[in-house]
Amino acid sequence: MSETTASSESRIPGEIFVVDDDAAIRDLLTMLFTRQGFKVAGFADGASLMAAIRTQSPACILLDAHIPGKSGLDILKELNARSHPAPVIIISGKGDIAMAVDAIKSGALDFIEKPFSGSDVVARVEEAIAADAKRSAAGVSEQKSQFYFPGREPLTAREQDVLGRLVEGATNKEAGQQLGISYRTIEIHRARIMEKLGAKNAADLMRIVLSENRSPGA
Repeated sequence: MSETTASSESRIPGEIFVVDDDAAIRDLLTMLFTRQGFKVAGFADGASLMAAIRTQSPACILLDAHIPGKSGLDILKELNARSHPAPVIIISGKGDIAMAVDAIKSGALDFIEKPFSGSDVVARVEEAIAADAKRSAAGVSEQKSQFYFPGREPLTAREQDVLGRLVEGATNKEAGQQLGISYRTIEIHRARIMEKLGAKNAADLMRIVLSENRSPGA
């Protein structure tokens, strides 16, 4: 069952969904986001979240990795399989690099570990929503600049975004700021890109992009 709190004025359109079986965490995040002008809906498990998104379209989902029933990562994979448009940020108190990689491979936008800074969570969500809106507005123009490497494992949409920033000369930190995700998440995406393309280092990655990138129909 959801617990919904709304503010009279919304600075950024849409609603934040918070999924955590810890009522104290739900209450804390609800308070933080409503103070910033967001509407917030809280859920104690994945089943109630999945029921809600049948009729509601949140601007962002904060999903705890360890919830009753299906895990947060299982719910994330289900959302990704349905191509749900809202950016999903995984939160965990037991996180490690393997879980972060699994979450990002499964479609998470970002990964936040407990204990977290309230201001940092709010900032990360605001950046994620702004970056998602920017990508949606770009639409077709971004699709035209996709990277395609015949014979290699295709890059995900997020990996396409990250590679595009890196090719433009952005540092990991700058790419993270542009895409609304953390430096650590950019590092994970970059490692995945290099693994898929067989790049040994940054210079080798640029060589592969310049020499092997082709138009999809080529």
